Amino acid sequence: MMGSALSVPFVANGHDVRLVGTRLDKEIIEALKQRAPHPKLRASLPAGVQPYFAEELDSALEQADAIALGVSSAGVSWAAEILGAQLARRPVPVMMVSKGLVWQRERLEVLPDVFQALLPERARERVLPVGVAGPCIAGELLQAAPTSVVFTGRSQAACVELAELARNDFYFVQVEPDVVGAEACAALKNAFAMGVGFGAGVHEARGGGAGSVAHHNYEAAVFAQAIVEMQRIVELLGGNPKTVSGLSGTGDLAVTCNGGRTGRFGKWLGTGLSLREAVAKMEGATLECLDVLRELSTALSWYDAAGRTTPSELPLLRHLADVALRGVPVSMPFAKFVATSPA
Repeated sequence: MMGSALSVPFVANGHDVRLVGTRLDKEIIEALKQRAPHPKLRASLPAGVQPYFAEELDSALEQADAIALGVSSAGVSWAAEILGAQLARRPVPVMMVSKGLVWQRERLEVLPDVFQALLPERARERVLPVGVAGPCIAGELLQAAPTSVVFTGRSQAACVELAELARNDFYFVQVEPDVVGAEACAALKNAFAMGVGFGAGVHEARGGGAGSVAHHNYEAAVFAQAIVEMQRIVELLGGNPKTVSGLSGTGDLAVTCNGGRTGRFGKWLGTGLSLREAVAKMEGATLECLDVLRELSTALSWYDAAGRTTPSELPLLRHLADVALRGVPVSMPFAKFVATSPA
């Protein structure tokens, strides 16, 4: 969905966009080839977008000036494999809206670094991926609603080049040098938005309805604790904790709670549904929060054992992992929350 919506600012800037589906996107591409509305976004894409099946990738890449990846975190290795040979022959800038973290070699890696490491050596030396982070709902971007994001990567020049291709009077792009902090936030917000969503579910389970009195105290406390814990996690990964206070962290968490699928998923869990029941309610929507929590749970076990964290730290994250991965009922540990981030 985000990969499709990302076509809007590029088309608005006069670029031709070739939208290539994965093998899981056949229904979407078939609809777009017939000029029907996008089945997931339930709206039409701009006329300047040409849809391609996965089998037509080579044709779509001919003379392309840049490549944007909208695959899920699970598809990053696949994308590196199918694009590697092309990028080795003809390196072009690559941008990624994929969100996630990967635990490997006793550390959490952000996806632009994971993608680059999987490329053939010749491509790896010349292609420095640019990540896209910040508050952006696909359906709103499709309507050209004002949207502020950050482009981040190991190459400042690559970030600036892609920002110039995308930036316009509704898609505002800032360049963020802290790639670890920004990309960690892009992944973490999915996990923590699930926790904020618990509040609406708990309220509904108690017979409440929408309104000004609707467990908003609950949601706000969880949101604040999420920011504190995101700062600590970014610090553990080697990023700048201050990045969390900007678009990549606070901004993206806010929009995901208000309009993202992860917040809706959290609501279903908050009502008391099991993980399987809550997943079924999401009707096939990609739930990056589960992948992120699996990687974070593995990392936490290692950090605790290595003495880099203590079991009393990150109580919200630990509870989210218990609920989403181990079937523990929602019971928010408010008494363990802290007022501010440790100095």
